[in-house]
Amino acid sequence: MTVFTSHDSSKAPEPVGLYPHARRVGNLLFLSGVGPRERGSKTIPGVTLDENGCIVSYDIALQCHSVFKNVKYILEDCGSSWDKIIDVTVFLTNMKADFATYNRLWAEYFSVNPPCRTTIEINKLPTPIGIELKVIASV
Repeated sequence: MTVFTSHDSSKAPEPVGLYPHARRVGNLLFLSGVGPRERGSKTIPGVTLDENGCIVSYDIALQCHSVFKNVKYILEDCGSSWDKIIDVTVFLTNMKADFATYNRLWAEYFSVNPPCRTTIEINKLPTPIGIELKVIASV
């Protein structure tokens, strides 16, 4: 019988819906989509919003650093680590403007033995962010 265990991080931002930060199945950890928001706040590093909550400007580099930090928090709180990441699906809302910066930062964070990766441009994410990661890691 396969045991599924849900996990939440005390450091990563609260989910925007009814789902755990991660779910463990055997020695694999599946992270829900992780964005750059900060825990306990609606603040999104690198994003300026107008009074209607629409993006006025954003800095994809700051968002990348923040989303990578949040992934690390979840991995560590679930008994895994950055070097145990196996596969990442990356969602960008503006491939043309943001891919080069994201790709450069990816190479810095994964300079040794990088995981598999798929990068997809999507039209919108649930909150006003420019990047979200879906991660699978070993434990």
